[in-house]
Amino acid sequence: MKVKEIIAEIERFAPLSIQESWDNSGLIIGSPEDEVHGVLVGFDCTPELVDEAVSIGADLILTHHPLIFKGLRKISPDDVVGLSIIKAVRSGVAIYAAHTTADKVVDGVSGAMARRLDLQDVEVLEPDGEGTGLGLIGHLPHPLHAMEAIGLVKKCFNLKVLRTSCPIEGLISKVAVCGGSGSDYINLSHEKGAQLYITGDITYHRFFVPKDYMLMDIGHFESEIDIADIFFTLLRKKFPNFAIHMSGNLKISNPIYYF
Repeated sequence: MKVKEIIAEIERFAPLSIQESWDNSGLIIGSPEDEVHGVLVGFDCTPELVDEAVSIGADLILTHHPLIFKGLRKISPDDVVGLSIIKAVRSGVAIYAAHTTADKVVDGVSGAMARRLDLQDVEVLEPDGEGTGLGLIGHLPHPLHAMEAIGLVKKCFNLKVLRTSCPIEGLISKVAVCGGSGSDYINLSHEKGAQLYITGDITYHRFFVPKDYMLMDIGHFESEIDIADIFFTLLRKKFPNFAIHMSGNLKISNPIYYF
């Protein structure tokens, strides 16, 4: 099998054409014509993930976050990105990332968040006119008080802690979600009637919000990690007799630790 055959299936799910202009989704290392004997699904492409791919005979790595995001001035083994590139090239491992492409499809990153919360009547938060877009907004099965919502979110996302703005007094029924760094949609979520917005990477000053509106920061990794399972399931279904592997270190690959 060739790299382009695997890519074709990924891009049927998350078309490369819908990625954001600043993104670098797609085939980052390797050629579409390269032969593939196994695929390893991860989240971030680290030196450890490349080593894992080599150890199991996988010569294509599929991740959510792109290994190369911005222009590189040098490729050195002294930094994580450089070392990952060197290891991949030397070992003949191709690397593909489905980043905002997987963020913008309804069944992608934000869709997984919505499913964890069992949101109903879900719509795209910021539609792009193609049936895709960033974030989702919908209704909880039953309205909840703020502390009940906090408990639900911690349970659904397996969180030890979460960061939240001041709990509101009224009931929460309409909820917006956006995986990753979703601060850009704080105001839009409120304008569209959400009482609660769940995302990651919210900075201090953004937590000053109207009294009828509440923010929850569950973490970047925690809000997006389900996409790895989505990729794995997608490829296993399409290629049931091919070597599709999930990284054995996925659950401990979050670079942020909580104590």
